[in-house]
Amino acid sequence: MIFDAHCDVLMKLFMEPEISFVDSDKLHITKRELIDTGGKVQCFAIYIPEQVHTDMRFQAALAMIDIFHKKILSEPEMKFIRSSKDIDTLKEKEIGALLTLEGCDCIGDDLLKMKTLLQLGVTSVGLTWNYANLVADGALEKRGGGLTRFGKGVVALLNEQSVWCDLSHLSESGFWDTMEIAKFPIASHSNAYHLCPHPRNLKDSQIKAILQNNGTIGVTFVPQFLSKGASATIKDIINHIDHICSLGGDKQIGFGSDFDGIEEMVDNLTSYRNYQNLINELGRLYSTEFVNGILYENFIRNYPR
Repeated sequence: MIFDAHCDVLMKLFMEPEISFVDSDKLHITKRELIDTGGKVQCFAIYIPEQVHTDMRFQAALAMIDIFHKKILSEPEMKFIRSSKDIDTLKEKEIGALLTLEGCDCIGDDLLKMKTLLQLGVTSVGLTWNYANLVADGALEKRGGGLTRFGKGVVALLNEQSVWCDLSHLSESGFWDTMEIAKFPIASHSNAYHLCPHPRNLKDSQIKAILQNNGTIGVTFVPQFLSKGASATIKDIINHIDHICSLGGDKQIGFGSDFDGIEEMVDNLTSYRNYQNLINELGRLYSTEFVNGILYENFIRNYPR
């Protein structure tokens, strides 16, 4: 079984309404590929493209939630996951669908908008995308500012509602500010800066802080976050797994593919069905217990209860 902590299917369905979630060749993740490959829980991110006007971003978030219900949850195999109980009661042929938020740009400075998204079923919140919003600065914002006063209120709300606080995309200062107060930290799709010094990746001290606070890290399949070279391979993914494990993360590591949010792909890992190529390599190198943990059980164990 596979738990994938991040994809951008909703963004693609929002941008191209004619696409079918069932089996479109324009998507990296489809219902058919989830069924055929062993997908058990998939996180679907609400990511608002930058070209959407600021005044329309909350409306766009609501539109993506509508798409989530109409195009994904309408499929009989898909089950909406809003709590740990929903995960625990997944039937054999059911696939769990988690709704997440990638960046708080769409809420502006209005905490009521965040409360609304949580009431609509968002159970993991990434505070920023790459740039600044009114919560914090993103990893590519040159200013590198930390968590704002409003941002601290957002994290406090996530704590109160037992919602994952996603640290991927945060500036380093914002990361440390958030770690001081977040009760349910994760990094849904980030890799090791030690191996690939991209500002979106986590330094060893950050990785250790997440592990020490019972968080989980999803190794992502973005080539630029895996390798310093022009391309990336499954071996590069293995290297990041090994490095995070060397810091104590063997039971707190999973995957957050970022499928449908990327254009360049890892060799032999160009869509969800290619998870099997990764699984084959994991099985060759690691124990069954470890492989089951990284594929599924580690994120499940860490889901707020």
